[in-house]
Amino acid sequence: MNDPTGYEAAGPFWDPRVRANIHAAGAVVWRRSQGKSRAIEIAVVHRPKYRDWSLPKGKLDPGETPIMAAVREVHEETGLDCRLGRYLGHVTYPIPGHRRLKRVDYWAAEVTGGEFSANSEVDVLHWHPLERVMDELSYPMDRQVVRTFARLPAHTSTLLLVRHAKAGRRDAFDGPDEQRPLERAGSAQAQALIPNLLAFGAEEIYSADPVRCVDTVRPLAEKLGTDITSEPLLSEIRYATDTDAARERAVSLVSDRAVRVVCSQGKVIPDLMAWWAKKDGLTLQPARNRKGSVWVLSFVDDALVAADHLDRSISTEVVKDSPPS
Repeated sequence: MNDPTGYEAAGPFWDPRVRANIHAAGAVVWRRSQGKSRAIEIAVVHRPKYRDWSLPKGKLDPGETPIMAAVREVHEETGLDCRLGRYLGHVTYPIPGHRRLKRVDYWAAEVTGGEFSANSEVDVLHWHPLERVMDELSYPMDRQVVRTFARLPAHTSTLLLVRHAKAGRRDAFDGPDEQRPLERAGSAQAQALIPNLLAFGAEEIYSADPVRCVDTVRPLAEKLGTDITSEPLLSEIRYATDTDAARERAVSLVSDRAVRVVCSQGKVIPDLMAWWAKKDGLTLQPARNRKGSVWVLSFVDDALVAADHLDRSISTEVVKDSPPS
């Protein structure tokens, strides 16, 4: 098959040491069938420009993160609204005729509403059972992404664990440390979190009691029109003195009913994540746990099955942080 996108050429024909200079995002968009089986179905779109069948995806707009782009592109190409779940990794391939590499980051995305209508980019959308979708995709890289999706159940419960945004130096604040507010850059980080956390379906907000934690998620709570539930056990002071109870409380916040956001502190999150991963047999990617960063945690039957780290300010590239210094 003639491949105008460069997918087929990827692999032995590009140098993995070269950084991608075109960034895009997409999703494995899924739903349950209407029949008695309630089987998982995957959306595959036809692009008349390329005469191919692929997963929905598209390039990032200026100032947009991959997370935001994935939700927007799914809606623009398919008319469907979706809620992101697990990160499924990325593919990188050359653009034919150019010395350029394109990186596409993918997430699992459950349909929450909307309806397909043909548009300038996509003229047909077909739903295929998960076990048969491989034969319908034009490119090996799309099939690679679907294989990653299929390794775990489609439906997972999501918990969004946020480290508070920038709050300046502790020794530069005259009042009690618990009252230290966000600095200007921290307030900007808090605003930047809103569309990214909403992409995962954020609904309920919880926070350790220091002001800088509460103020990190306050803009999101105001956007949602909801209250912030105080979680004193997830502050550094209480976590250190009552670690077991704090861990139990964190586990209790995992919900299949709602996507919850939990904001905590730098001396809590790394230990909590290490304990959680060990308990459920998951290997974590290294993460520096910088201010304003997020762990997207996915659960099946209350067991942690995936943990994806998003760098501070939800960077315009999905970054797997280097080990802490």
